[in-house]
Amino acid sequence: MFSRFKQNTGQASVEAALLFPVILMIIALLVEPICILYTKTVMDGACAEGLRVATTSSDTELIESYIKRRLKAIPEIPLFHKSGDEDWNISIDKKEKDVLIEITGHVAAMPPIGWCLFLAGQTDDQGIVLKSSLSASTYPDWIEGSYADWITFWKG
Repeated sequence: MFSRFKQNTGQASVEAALLFPVILMIIALLVEPICILYTKTVMDGACAEGLRVATTSSDTELIESYIKRRLKAIPEIPLFHKSGDEDWNISIDKKEKDVLIEITGHVAAMPPIGWCLFLAGQTDDQGIVLKSSLSASTYPDWIEGSYADWITFWKG
């Protein structure tokens, strides 16, 4: 009865040695897009918060520092974000009635997804490029006149 078990004693070790790296690769392939999506979501949120601040302030340095503070929610791990604060490229284009905020950063992806994004043209010499941009009107179209007109209107 036990002779059958003695013949297969090494079989489980071989199967585990082959299966373990495959399982780790599958987990990595499932976790990596979640990390990239988290980074992109925080970037989008920082753009939206920057637009909110831009509607009340014209100081672009203040807006940029506020956006950088929001981007601190992204861990400084290459899978989430690469190269620290210096890597964030924040562009704020504030016109009379419109504001455009663009944020660019880099992520270092693991080979399978990194290769796919390289072939799709989403990389440069620093890694995978993540971009987020948002624009909005800070002065609604339904309001007629300027702020000075409204002030004189309310003063009577």
